[in-house]
Order: sequence, then structure tokens, then C-alpha cells
Amino acid sequence: MAERDRFDPYALFSTLERHYVIYVVIGALGRVLQGSGEVTNGLDLCPQLKEDNLQRLSLALSEVNARHPDGKAVSLERDLVGRPLLELRTDAGELKIIPEPAGTQGFEDLRRRGRVEPIGQGLRPQVASVDDLARMLSVLAREQDRLPLRTLQRMIELGPEIGRELDRGIDI
Repeated sequence: MAERDRFDPYALFSTLERHYVIYVVIGALGRVLQGSGEVTNGLDLCPQLKEDNLQRLSLALSEVNARHPDGKAVSLERDLVGRPLLELRTDAGELKIIPEPAGTQGFEDLRRRGRVEPIGQGLRPQVASVDDLARMLSVLAREQDRLPLRTLQRMIELGPEIGRELDRGIDI
């Protein structure tokens, strides 16, 4: 399997956890963790932008051998300034750092309605709410986001009851 195809979200989450990085999961993996049936090969996150958290994030990035797609080394101080997105490759797959996702005011905005999701192996990342994930896709208005946005809208319509029904194995 090519390095680009390898995605180990547990390795990424474990590294972030070991370094006490504060963030909210967004993007396709956020939607998957909220119940969509998508497939993804990367992790998108919105970090808290406080200096000490960015220092911990830098250490975590170093541990997973994060680099730019062209192979250049990463410097959060340099690379996050004035950029809407920082796209990286790591030993555990693709990682995108998005300081202020479209349609949001960043970490604090997303944290308010996000929820902690147990994903196994003792990991419990905070994930953006279904509403916020839909808001981000809606603002982006990209063709590739139409189906995921419709899925999120349907999840919103069905409400929290759908999760309970799925947990009990009831066919809806």
C-alpha cells in the first residue's frame, strides 16, 4: 500500500492525545464519527489557537513525521499565518489543520456544540456537531459536498432519536 493510501486515525488521535492537543474533529472523518456512511483517508481538525496548544501540536506533528505534500518541513508559526488550510502528510496519513473552517469562527465556535465521541482504544476526540458540519459544507458550496450535505441534513431532520434507534438495532 502506498504511503498516500495509508490512513491510521488511531495513530493520529493517540499522538494528539499523548501531547494533550486541544482540537475539534471536522471534515469527512467528523461526519463519519457522527454517523455518516462516508469513507475518508484523512483527518481534518480545527485546533485551539492558544500558543501552548500550538506548541503541543507542533510536538505531535513532529512525532508523526508531518511534512508538506512537497516534503518540506512544517513550522506552525510560519505555515498557519494567513492560511485557511494547512495540508500535511504524516506517517499515519493525511492531516489537514484548519484554523477557521468556512462558516465558523474557529475552535471556540465549534467546541460549544461539539461532543466527545468514544472511538475505542481509550480515545475520545471532540467532534463538531452535525449542525456545524452541515454549516461548513453549506458555506463551501462545492459540488463534491452535495451528497454529504444532504446526508447531514437528513440526520438533522431525524434528530437524536436516530442514534438511539441504531444503538438498539431497530430498523428505521
